[in-house]
Amino acid sequence: MDEDAPPGRGRQPVVSVVVPAHNEEAVVASGLRRLLAGTAPGEFDVVVVANACSDRTAEVARQAGVRVVETPVPGKANALRLGDETCRTFPRVYLDADVELDAESVRALVAAAGRPGVLACAPVPAWDLAGVGWFTRRMHKVHDQLIAPFRALAGVGVYVLTEEGHARVFPLPDVISDDGWVHGGFAPHERAVVSEARSLVRPARTVSAHLNRRVRVRLGNRQLAELGRSAAEGRLRLSSLGALVAGRKVSLLDAGCYLTVLLMDRTLTRMRASRGSGVQWGTDASSRSSAGG
Repeated sequence: MDEDAPPGRGRQPVVSVVVPAHNEEAVVASGLRRLLAGTAPGEFDVVVVANACSDRTAEVARQAGVRVVETPVPGKANALRLGDETCRTFPRVYLDADVELDAESVRALVAAAGRPGVLACAPVPAWDLAGVGWFTRRMHKVHDQLIAPFRALAGVGVYVLTEEGHARVFPLPDVISDDGWVHGGFAPHERAVVSEARSLVRPARTVSAHLNRRVRVRLGNRQLAELGRSAAEGRLRLSSLGALVAGRKVSLLDAGCYLTVLLMDRTLTRMRASRGSGVQWGTDASSRSSAGG
């Protein structure tokens, strides 16, 4: 492991940001530009953890002027722990490398973390559907509305912890769903969804990429259940889908697309679970733009 500390950071940062990155050369530069645009030097303490990368992720992150930790050991939980160990302050933002968050949203999250009783918070997701096919777009429309009532810290690519909240959930265990683990560590009144903050999330652009993500989510939820933590998204019921159709929030065609993918999702999950197939942290190339874009 090595760490680079850019010079000239004289002020005390108001927040630390950990960005775990596995082969994220295509998106890490644009994400860091958006994060740091309009900030004062040293206002944000940012560390990118280049985790078992075979591309230029670490080099690109250094060029953006942030600290970089490199490790040959794979695994997102490990990357988060390594980055967390180097953080210089609280609160701490844990940000997926393929998710974009601007400085104003970070400041809104920091303000929310300072409210009495709030131990953890997250932004509201905005979905970048550029390049998503019509079938996948309809499926995403239904899925987002079904999980929205349950989502808080999980599924938005960002969560924020106060010092007290951090002590409750760190160091992270080696779990598939780090955001699910964190979400389950707090009662509803201890976590906040910050409407003034937005994270730009790129969903899977193809059905196959979405299925890979969903299988990972389901296996992660099973792991959390074994550890005594319930899934952040709860149990999705067909009655909820019926209510969306009845309320004309989605069409019958939307619902049909969703149900088709749901059936494939559950079948694949059962197959992989029965074979004992492991789930590795990887990069979904379908949701990445060109390098440096």
